[in-house]
Amino acid sequence: MANGGDHPTVPPRLRGNPTANPPPPRRRFTPPRRRVDLTEENQSLLNSFRSSAALTPQETATCTQSLFRLMTSSDASQFRELVARLGDGNDLRRMVSLLTSNNAPFLQTARNENGSNRMQDLLGRTDDLDNFFLIAILRRFFDVMCDGDSSRLALRGMRVFSQEKRAAMYDHLLCDAVNLACDADGYVVLNDIIDDSDPRSFYGGRLLYVVARNAHQLSDHAFGSRVVQRVLQLNDLRCTRNVADSLRGHCVYLSLTKYGSYVVEMLLDTEAVMVADELLSGCNGEELALLARNEFGSFVVLKALRVTRGMYRRDLFGVLVDKLMPFVHHLGGFHGRVRAFLDRL
Repeated sequence: MANGGDHPTVPPRLRGNPTANPPPPRRRFTPPRRRVDLTEENQSLLNSFRSSAALTPQETATCTQSLFRLMTSSDASQFRELVARLGDGNDLRRMVSLLTSNNAPFLQTARNENGSNRMQDLLGRTDDLDNFFLIAILRRFFDVMCDGDSSRLALRGMRVFSQEKRAAMYDHLLCDAVNLACDADGYVVLNDIIDDSDPRSFYGGRLLYVVARNAHQLSDHAFGSRVVQRVLQLNDLRCTRNVADSLRGHCVYLSLTKYGSYVVEMLLDTEAVMVADELLSGCNGEELALLARNEFGSFVVLKALRVTRGMYRRDLFGVLVDKLMPFVHHLGGFHGRVRAFLDRL
């Protein structure tokens, strides 16, 4: 018994033999890979890739057709089994070399959803395999980027390739950016890339600069206009200023067009002074009234009035109103938005 009311020290209770070694940690059980029986055609394909003998032209054509069926089949198990048996050495290199060596079969496979997915599975495994894919993509870069499935292969490559290979991909992208922006499918891919771009990064900044520099021609295009609008939606000050510089001297004309008017309207949100100056310097009163009566220009003039009224440059608002007021009675009809605004002043 301890003195002075101290409590006795009770040692902790140990379960089992305290001198026994602790049991080793349990290892996670990894089941063995389930082996799949290859079809006769795919077994022949496997044997061809394992063979050290060069393929004859007839054998090459046969293997190309078999490989296309393997890559695009709805059953992925045959593809996975064949790749597993080939390993990451020379046998798989022969397969990828055949897959990428001919432009037409490569593009046909890449434009197939299953084919694109399986090609993506092969990216990033070894540098040699990536070289084959890089060369094949760059040979038909524009065609690859103008298709939903094949473009996913290229975008995957931009993420997993080495820095040198990514640089080669972006160099082609910068050269083809304007043409892609004017393509019905290419502009969608380009907008996706813009969404993922960092304006502060080297290639992201260069891509946005290329679009902004060509904004004056892209803004009047059905698809190019959407790319310029996507750049403006980034709300990056430098990008917006570059677009404004490109559109300087073109705002009046673009305001009269269906697609260009969308861009000019968006630009009024951040570059109202520049756009308002363009409208005032490029139009006398009668011309400004004609713009206000135009199917598309009426939206631009109305927004210019609203924006300048609410900003510190009330002088711009006053000059716009002074130019329009003598023609206010001609601003009615179906497109009487501007007259309705002026009547409320």
